[in-house]
Amino acid sequence: MSYVSAIIFNLTTAALMVLAFKSGLLLVGEGTVRRRPVPWVAIALTAVAIGAVVLQLTWSGAMDALDSDPRKTGWWRVVTSVFMQNGGLFGGVWNIATLAVIAALAQWFWRSPLMLVLFAGGILLPQQIDALFGETAPSTDPRNFAGSSGATYFLAATLAAGLLLTSTQAKGRLLAVSVPAAGLAMWLAQENGHGLVTCYGFVLGAIVLPLARLLPHPPVPAALVPSAAAPTDGASDTPRAAQ
Repeated sequence: MSYVSAIIFNLTTAALMVLAFKSGLLLVGEGTVRRRPVPWVAIALTAVAIGAVVLQLTWSGAMDALDSDPRKTGWWRVVTSVFMQNGGLFGGVWNIATLAVIAALAQWFWRSPLMLVLFAGGILLPQQIDALFGETAPSTDPRNFAGSSGATYFLAATLAAGLLLTSTQAKGRLLAVSVPAAGLAMWLAQENGHGLVTCYGFVLGAIVLPLARLLPHPPVPAALVPSAAAPTDGASDTPRAAQ
């Protein structure tokens, strides 16, 4: 990949994340963030990712032991490789920052259990699709043997699917659809795996949401978050926030 091509690749990859982030923020409601509970599970995922980077910095054999190089054995690699970072300083910071933000938005909307299930889907699904089509290398997985970006983009796309299915405004639905559309265009034009896993996440999110609405504690879009003037819980002055 030439220098110019690498710049374009990185810019389009970042632009896709911006679209997905805007979709997620519109879904949960920017004005509701202060009334949402602390996203402890998202914080824990981010802490694991940071801990993995510290491990890399202190143990020279961490990448060899924990990446997903298909030439190596180890059932754990598909999971541990997600928390390894091989994109240099900027790439590592970008991956961890986007994981923290997207995981928080996803926890606020999907709630903790479903967020973890969908994040796990972002880890496991690309590998399964590769196996289905007889691929010997992770061609549909942008991780290049390590990195959290694939699972993060997958999870972010589930939020775009949620926006499409819950928004009552054409602008919101158009923003939601632009996420998988841009992802597919990136895959076709650049073979950018971030684009393809985004399409996977969008499809899975669209499938899961109607089922999730049947749960005792369904997803929580912005419209279901109590307003600041909502009744309070007992003696507390804090409005009830969806957990």
